[in-house]
Amino acid sequence: MSIKAADVAKLRKATGAGMMDCKKALVETNGDFDKAVEEIRKKGMAIANKRADREATEGVVLAKVSEDKKSGAMITLNCETDFVAKNDSFVEFAGKILDVAIANKPADLEALKAMELDGRKIEELVTEQTGVIGEKIDLSFFDKVEAESTVAYIHAGNKLATLIGFNKEIDAQMGRDVAMQAAAMAPVAIDKDGVAEDIVAKELEIAKEKARLEGKPEQMLDKIAQGRLGKFFKESTLLNQDFVKDGKMNVKQYLATADKDLTVTAMMRFTLNA
Repeated sequence: MSIKAADVAKLRKATGAGMMDCKKALVETNGDFDKAVEEIRKKGMAIANKRADREATEGVVLAKVSEDKKSGAMITLNCETDFVAKNDSFVEFAGKILDVAIANKPADLEALKAMELDGRKIEELVTEQTGVIGEKIDLSFFDKVEAESTVAYIHAGNKLATLIGFNKEIDAQMGRDVAMQAAAMAPVAIDKDGVAEDIVAKELEIAKEKARLEGKPEQMLDKIAQGRLGKFFKESTLLNQDFVKDGKMNVKQYLATADKDLTVTAMMRFTLNA
């Protein structure tokens, strides 16, 4: 049967699939638009299954805060190539998913996937995009932060983002400075009390072994290790790190220039490995 170019264009607009795929779907369904849409979606599922074992290590990491700035969310949408990750449509799709997360505050990643975007479940749309784009697409990460004030930062290229929560309202520039600090310096925790016990134990063991190799007396190893642990806390916890814009103070002291009680209550940092 004869397929009109207008119908092909309409199907392409509705599904994002290629022109030839749309024409083929219309031919196979005798011009039935709804059935053709379903056929395109089925094809997307088939391609997704074929690509299930592929590595989706590229993508974007996006973060955003709510209008009242009392909550924020972060997502990672993966793909296979940097070419797709830089595509405006791909970034826009990820942004729409993030908006759903901001508006609905899902409990976890699976809850976000089950939510609807444009009348469809997000999980279905992600699978469909695998068929449209021809690469494995995966919504792999979601988390959220709630605080009296939240600040989001996305590093250029959309490969790294941070979300910081504060106990009080904060000046926009100061909040951005702290969020950028977390992005640049990769702290493992907000303060030393937040460092996981296994990390502390590992750092102590490394410090003791290093001191032992340096020929330090065995009875001094514990004391030396504790001293080096203090240096680790200074370099690796957000509030104790030297402030990158002014090395004469740490981040905690920088916040105190605005309010002595101002502090960080939540920190999230996510990056795609290069």
